[in-house]
Amino acid sequence: MPGYLLRRLGSALLTVWLMSLLIFVLVRMVGDPAYLLMPPEATEADRQLFRAQLGLADPVPLQYARFLAGMLRGDMGNSFHFGAPALSMALSRLASSLLLVGVSLALALAVGLSLGVASAVRSGTWTDRLASIFAVLGQAAPPFFVALLLIRLFSVQWGWLPTGGHGSWRHLILPVCALAWYSAAGIARLTRANMLTVLEADYIRMARIKGLPAHVVIGTHALRNAALPIVAFTASQFGVLIGGAVAIETVFSWPGFGSLMVEAISTLDFTVVQAAVIVSVLLFVSINLAVDVLYALVDPRIRYRQ
Repeated sequence: MPGYLLRRLGSALLTVWLMSLLIFVLVRMVGDPAYLLMPPEATEADRQLFRAQLGLADPVPLQYARFLAGMLRGDMGNSFHFGAPALSMALSRLASSLLLVGVSLALALAVGLSLGVASAVRSGTWTDRLASIFAVLGQAAPPFFVALLLIRLFSVQWGWLPTGGHGSWRHLILPVCALAWYSAAGIARLTRANMLTVLEADYIRMARIKGLPAHVVIGTHALRNAALPIVAFTASQFGVLIGGAVAIETVFSWPGFGSLMVEAISTLDFTVVQAAVIVSVLLFVSINLAVDVLYALVDPRIRYRQ
């Protein structure tokens, strides 16, 4: 077990380092903040002095070494645009994004599991066909399109819910539904496939022959044995939802990571983009590491195969 944990931890640290290198390089390919943040009448000498003050005139390897050392200390520099610490700005939006993603993931899991189990148990019926249509539409329609459609129906046409903003549970409904749609469809399809396989197993037939109630056979025996792949897939959806939240937060004016990153990219605020991405990567890697450990505890064969 200790060896398995060390290997998983090493993989997690390697992932964080590679992502830090990737985002550091990518943000510098977007453009020069000296041209965006300084007035048009500024001379090239003024811009060069501005770059020197921000540390952008140094060689790129030196900039990355300074960024990596600061990241290890929890210091990712100050925002070019606002002057505030970039990490503090990212963390200040963390709660809003986690609320949106957490509720969306919980809704996706509840809907996906319910539809997947119902579809598998009633295979070939109208319930199965409706669940299949939901799964296909859910994975075909991008979240931002669903978001615009929900705003058109529930906000503009019927006036039931606000078009955007933050402050009450009513502001949360449309963003959560738009963000959870895609993941719910994926969970429903995976649950149906795994449940169909498990329901054909001999021990399920034996349980039915013994006269156990249907809810015990399905919930206690079948679903528990089909749950491991679903748990892994659901954990992977955290990263998918974090990525999808960028568009959703922009559409609904939700003050989270997504809207912060859009603002930072539009102003070429490198430090804020880097801080937001690194925090997101750390969250995603931590959740996957926790799932790996949970897998090893549930099924000891996994730690020996790795």
